[in-house]
Amino acid sequence: LVGSGIFALITSIQLHSPGFLADCSWLTHGRAEALRETAFIYGWAANAGLALGLWVLGRLGGSPLRALNWAVVGTVFWNLGVIGGFIGIATGDMTSFALFQLPRYVQPAMLLAYGAIAVPGVLAWSGRLTDGTFASQWYAVAALFLFPWLFSAAQVVLLWAPVRGTLQAIAAGWYAQSLWACWLAPMALAGAYYVVPKVVGRVLPSYDFAPLGFWTLIFVGTWTGGRHLVGGPVPAWIATIAVVACAMLLFHYMVVTLNLRGACGTSGTAIRFIRFGLVAYVLTGALDALTSFRSVAVDTQFTFLASALEQLGLSGGISMMFFGGIYFMVPRLTGRAWASSALADGHRWFVMTGVVVLVGALAVAGWTQADALLDAKVVLGDIFGRVRLPLPRLQAQPDLQV
Repeated sequence: LVGSGIFALITSIQLHSPGFLADCSWLTHGRAEALRETAFIYGWAANAGLALGLWVLGRLGGSPLRALNWAVVGTVFWNLGVIGGFIGIATGDMTSFALFQLPRYVQPAMLLAYGAIAVPGVLAWSGRLTDGTFASQWYAVAALFLFPWLFSAAQVVLLWAPVRGTLQAIAAGWYAQSLWACWLAPMALAGAYYVVPKVVGRVLPSYDFAPLGFWTLIFVGTWTGGRHLVGGPVPAWIATIAVVACAMLLFHYMVVTLNLRGACGTSGTAIRFIRFGLVAYVLTGALDALTSFRSVAVDTQFTFLASALEQLGLSGGISMMFFGGIYFMVPRLTGRAWASSALADGHRWFVMTGVVVLVGALAVAGWTQADALLDAKVVLGDIFGRVRLPLPRLQAQPDLQV
């Protein structure tokens, strides 16, 4: 997570100062952006989400986790694969697909490592001693089962037996959206659905709708990837289905809001993180639906608004829910309370402020770009010049000769 933040800072500086680290081939803008993305998704989110999911499944399964050696070995090889991916990306050996830029030679090993990590979770689910199941279990198990399918299918159609032409864009969009809807979001919601009722101390309201919200996310979420291809060289029905799917997915966000609204007005470090994450998660879904419509997408595509929504969902939604789950889980694993509640509050306020400023700045820059991109008379350099803050320039001083 820290490494991802450092790479994000580097890429942000390079957007307005292209000469920054230009002589370092390992940290050119394209490679630094791929390193940031990979570090966040496969380094931070994967480790945090899997740890939280396994812990939830063990707690609700009614018995200690079994086959933990598999998870330990799998975690070691997963992170070795991520480190190998960092080296490959830095040396230019990466793919060209968003959220899938790991070198092709580390991906099969990571797939096997993920299977090993999932073994204790699958055993906890299949051998649970309690009657009935809970929403947090559904989301955790879905994440464990669906990622290998997504990851292996993307490897086949994009790397090992690549499809041609516009099919590559369709497949890449499907994988990127499925990674969000079927892996990242379920891992984060597994923690939220477990922590909120524990802290609030009562059954979640409107819980009868929880299964409908879950299945809507799993079945409809994968169809929304085509919204990024509106107006592109693909069959029109693909973008149309994506727009309809985005609208249908609003039902899932409504159910999450109804179920977890108890997080509002409740105190506690973990619940405060989760509350902000839930607001960001639901807001991301609503804005995704809005910007998917063709009349809006014409203005928002290829602008910083897309980056703003990405940061709102990942840094504001998924990451904050992971933070909340970790703040709840770690004291129960270690048997010790957090050393400083003031530092925890500071952590929360700094992250919240950073997310709001980052998303707000990118949104303003995106709206500034929107009108200019539709004007054929405006050159690309002028468009980027308009979103750059005016900085004072120092006057050059004449050399003094002695």
